[in-house]
Amino acid sequence: MKISLINAGKRFNRDWIFRKINYEFISGKSYAITGPNGSGKSTLLQVIGGAIAQSEGEVNYHTNSSSTHEVAATDHAFRYISIAAPYLELVDEMTLTEFLEFHKKFKPFLAQLTTDKIIALIGLENAADKQIRY
Repeated sequence: MKISLINAGKRFNRDWIFRKINYEFISGKSYAITGPNGSGKSTLLQVIGGAIAQSEGEVNYHTNSSSTHEVAATDHAFRYISIAAPYLELVDEMTLTEFLEFHKKFKPFLAQLTTDKIIALIGLENAADKQIRY
């Protein structure tokens, strides 16, 4: 997958959070978005992830289809992208297993993954069915 930002910008009311960003993010590479508190890092990630819309410019999602890239519709970007952040709330009443199964209904796991494999990967096998807060 490739995500392209073309003159992308986001503003709230009259204040621009960021403007005129041109960049491509490509699967398999690592990126770091840095800056002080309040500089727009989380807002930029939410725009890239399709959680909020940009105010100007374009955000394009290119999926791999053989040797070509097809542009995925913005409202389908959630099928390919996830955002995990410490400020996102979890439902306290759900166990880890229930939480993963709930989200699996909206965004299926990769073919090789199961709920049990994910829990093992994060090292919480013994806590999966307990009421725990993360």
